[in-house]
Amino acid sequence: MRVMAIDYGDRRIGIAVSDALGVLCGDAFTMQEWNMERAAQRIAEEAKARGVTTLVLGLPRNMDGSEGERAALSRDFAALLERETGLAPVLWDERRSSVEAHAILHANGKRMKDHRKTVDAVAASLMLEGYLASRARRDSAE
Repeated sequence: MRVMAIDYGDRRIGIAVSDALGVLCGDAFTMQEWNMERAAQRIAEEAKARGVTTLVLGLPRNMDGSEGERAALSRDFAALLERETGLAPVLWDERRSSVEAHAILHANGKRMKDHRKTVDAVAASLMLEGYLASRARRDSAE
């Protein structure tokens, strides 16, 4: 069961894909696409090529838990992804994922100027790891 996590942004989209067992992050990359419909089509192609069975899409919430304009865009993008892939994305609270991704890159010696090339892929990886851990805890409790 392969899982794909998506950190949707206006210019760049971070994507992380699990290993075949759906236990670890196997691959992470950044896709540049400005058009929401083309982005959904490209992600659908990637998901099909990689045998993805679950999509996890970041839902940017405010720190107080409320939803703003970015969350509405993510919900719209989720509808497009479902139409293109046939998979209903799991909406995942991505609060602080970008902040943590920047911290990881900084701790590994990356200059701030270079962060934008990879920060979205790292953020998607963090979302994927969170989702996989959550699913593992749920499965062990049952």
